[in-house]
Amino acid sequence: MKIVIMDGSAANPGDLNWKPFESLGDVTAYDITPSDRIIEHASGAQAVITNKTPFTEEILEQLPDLKYIGVIATGYNVVDLEACRRRGIAVTNVPEYGTFATAQMSIALLLELADRVGLHNEDVKRGGWIRSEQFCYWLEPLTELLGKNIAVVGMGKIGKRVSIIAEALGMNVLPVPHRITDPSKEYTFAEAAAEADVITLHCPLTSETKDLINKDSLGKCRDGVIIINAARGPLVNEQDMADALKSGKVAGFGCDVVSVEPMREDNPLLTAPNTVITPHIAWAPKETRARLIDAAADNLRLFMEGKTGRDINQVN
Repeated sequence: MKIVIMDGSAANPGDLNWKPFESLGDVTAYDITPSDRIIEHASGAQAVITNKTPFTEEILEQLPDLKYIGVIATGYNVVDLEACRRRGIAVTNVPEYGTFATAQMSIALLLELADRVGLHNEDVKRGGWIRSEQFCYWLEPLTELLGKNIAVVGMGKIGKRVSIIAEALGMNVLPVPHRITDPSKEYTFAEAAAEADVITLHCPLTSETKDLINKDSLGKCRDGVIIINAARGPLVNEQDMADALKSGKVAGFGCDVVSVEPMREDNPLLTAPNTVITPHIAWAPKETRARLIDAAADNLRLFMEGKTGRDINQVN
């Protein structure tokens, strides 16, 4: 089987290898595939592996040999699923590989906003502690998380892991499942947001959750709320968030995702105060990426053995 990896440097910038795929066929790995070279790179392949390289109906029409698209990620919106279905092309993803890393990043963003580690580290290295008249000092208010209410929006595997860590920090978890099954134990988003000192987002992006955090919902939150988004950028209306940060309604916003990636220079969050922004790296620890590559290769191996559907994490 001819296997083409379209944008391999996303998952493997050189610190890992493609041996799991190389055991399955003839592999060609490209670090990046520009939009005008997708057909050239994928031509003749029976299987392609993609992270963000798109496969639209127009592109698929020009790849008659293609039988399999493996998305080396959880999200698969870069592939036209209906067009693949009509052509008999199986599309798979890797739904669970970064649970622990994403939960870790969510808590890291929260701790950075609570303890201002980066701010004080940089000031110490600029000589601030050397010049200090007192044995200690702080540049911004610090926050103890013990006893604070944290609304965990989305109680899948990541949300549940975040909840465990938050409870270990002494926080009170307000669980907000995507679908409420027990109103006596679970919160709606509106109920939790009204009581929360911290809101952390772990829900999927749907028509219902797009702009979940907006001017209206922020207005119903407690003053000084901290908000974390390591899920999907469009869950947050970025202009509304920037305005709330500038007014002080929101005390801090930490995110690993934005609405358009790579981030645009006119994104209002860039100039908003009290933000911590990382470039979509919650999934990027080496251990996590190695797990991702192994799982994506396993999907393809099972496909080659004749498996379909859930057995190969097929999404179409």
